[in-house]
Amino acid sequence: MPDDPPLIHSLRTAVAAAPADVPLRLHLAQLLLEANRSDEAVAEVAVALQHAPDDAQARDLMARAMGAPSPSPSPVQPPRPQGGFDWRAAEEQVRDAVPPRFAETPVRAAGQDDSTDVGMWDVEGTNTIRLADVGGMQDVKERLEAAFLAPLRNPELRKLYGKSLRGGLLLYGPPGCGKTFIARAVAGELGAAFLSVSVNDVLDMWIGNSERNMHEVFETARRQAPCVLFLDELDALGGKRSRTAHSGMRNVINQLLSELDGIGSAANEGVFVLAATNLPWDVDNALRRPGRLDRTILVLPPDGPAREAILRYHLRDRPIENVDLGKLVKITDGLSGADLAYVCEAAAERALLDSARTGTVRMIGMEDLLAAAGEAMPSAEPWFASARNVAMFANEGGMYDDLVRYLKKRRKL
Repeated sequence: MPDDPPLIHSLRTAVAAAPADVPLRLHLAQLLLEANRSDEAVAEVAVALQHAPDDAQARDLMARAMGAPSPSPSPVQPPRPQGGFDWRAAEEQVRDAVPPRFAETPVRAAGQDDSTDVGMWDVEGTNTIRLADVGGMQDVKERLEAAFLAPLRNPELRKLYGKSLRGGLLLYGPPGCGKTFIARAVAGELGAAFLSVSVNDVLDMWIGNSERNMHEVFETARRQAPCVLFLDELDALGGKRSRTAHSGMRNVINQLLSELDGIGSAANEGVFVLAATNLPWDVDNALRRPGRLDRTILVLPPDGPAREAILRYHLRDRPIENVDLGKLVKITDGLSGADLAYVCEAAAERALLDSARTGTVRMIGMEDLLAAAGEAMPSAEPWFASARNVAMFANEGGMYDDLVRYLKKRRKL
């Protein structure tokens, strides 16, 4: 469950891996009972009694969880069965044994306490995330600076060179590579609020409501200016109209085009539109015309510095020892940010389950991380398989030249 304390969460994972381990399940039930979660404790003890109907500790716990007097005197902390795992002692042992942490990582998560409820849309207030907080990805940062940020920061130079602020920015690339985080970092660079919208936020079953929702999204961004309006999964929100001729989505896309045409006008002063998609070839061509989402940036799987920062972030609060981060960075080439998070989670799970089986707590080591990395399949590969065909046969006007260069560099084309 998402609100479980770390120890209960770990025990749930261990019980799921070893459902017939009665002492382990009873210890989980004991902690649930101490946390005044009697119904959950009853459920766990019931399963334990199926495996061991005559277990005295299980019967005692069931009686207490159901509110009945204990059939026999029982101390506050029941004695562990022979060979049982003392999780309280293990938790203290890990806490005392944790070595000095990595240096502070540049990768950060978006804050959760800076959002403001404005009508039906959640607008995050100005955050402290900057592009410097995004590990690696130097090419992406330079493109963002040249295409979007530099003109905004230098109004006098913009006027001198006749640089227009019309139009938005489209981030595209394989899933799990940080497009949303980059959009938040852009908002931080501009000192702007952040409003993220997906197709589920806009669509409504009643005729006309989806278009009104789309209009209200932009109105909310205008009221909160300066504001970065982030359109997530643009291929779903603004798919090709030739494929939506007989659905309500066509009117939604028309409304989106109308709202985007206001970018750069007085009505949209201080509203900066960013969008993200995994499938740019499925986005309606009209959305990418000049003055709309006319600038594109390819966001690829993290490079070496970015992988190091992401791994540091996901290992920062876990008990680790003798981890060669440089080696780990090399063997995870091609993994997305989401893949790297999985590697760290899987390594932690290996150490946890090993501790549960042996009764001796141990740290997460390089062996765990290497094994988890070896099992991780690069989730971006299916995307590159589709992108390869687009780069070869549908690169009109050089729209995907940056993708072609990357594929050639990686010998994928």
